[in-house]
Amino acid sequence: MDGFLEALRIQRWDDHRYYHHSRINQTLHLVSALSFVCAYALVFTDPVAAALIGWLVAMTSRQAGHFFFEPKDYDEVNQATHEYKEEIKVGYNLERKVVLMTIWALSPLPLYFDPTLCGIFAPHATTAEFVRHVALIWLVVGLGGLLYRTVQLFFIKDVQTGLVWATKILTDPFHDIKLYHKAPIHLLRGEWLDTDSVTSDEPAAAHARVHAGVVARLASLRRRRTRSGGR
Repeated sequence: MDGFLEALRIQRWDDHRYYHHSRINQTLHLVSALSFVCAYALVFTDPVAAALIGWLVAMTSRQAGHFFFEPKDYDEVNQATHEYKEEIKVGYNLERKVVLMTIWALSPLPLYFDPTLCGIFAPHATTAEFVRHVALIWLVVGLGGLLYRTVQLFFIKDVQTGLVWATKILTDPFHDIKLYHKAPIHLLRGEWLDTDSVTSDEPAAAHARVHAGVVARLASLRRRRTRSGGR
């Protein structure tokens, strides 16, 4: 369990330090996080409203911050190029986000050709019913995007990485509120970039501890193999 929490902490830190330098992006993430918390509160009682809030407010504000406001030049703080950061992104980098957002935008299109969506829905008679069907499709797209990347990480990384990432995504709204609740104040002060909170040494120590743990496990495995070979 300790290893899982440490990996979660590292994923959160890497996500913050690499992809959230812009105070505008941070502020939009605060808006997104508050919207997602509202969506979470509604999802079991009014999933349609939850999906509409989640996609139309939370996701659009979140992704607008990444696409339009986050710097894409060389990252002096982390000594990393934009291309490098995109390559090592655990979850959805900008390229994968374009695919996801395109699927989301086009997902209502099948209702034009088949209002029942292969018998899943009764044909809509009003605009409100159409919006309800679209919202339910968007809910499935959101869950599908989460599950798809989680399972994909099982194969290209490992099971823990996938589960840690899924946990991070589901808890990001609460963590983002904690991280970025002061971002609007910084913006009002004319501070456009965050150069302070992305330079903490504490998560670097976390990386070192994880690395030490991996080395220790490999050494233990080698010892076991040596003992087995000697029998």
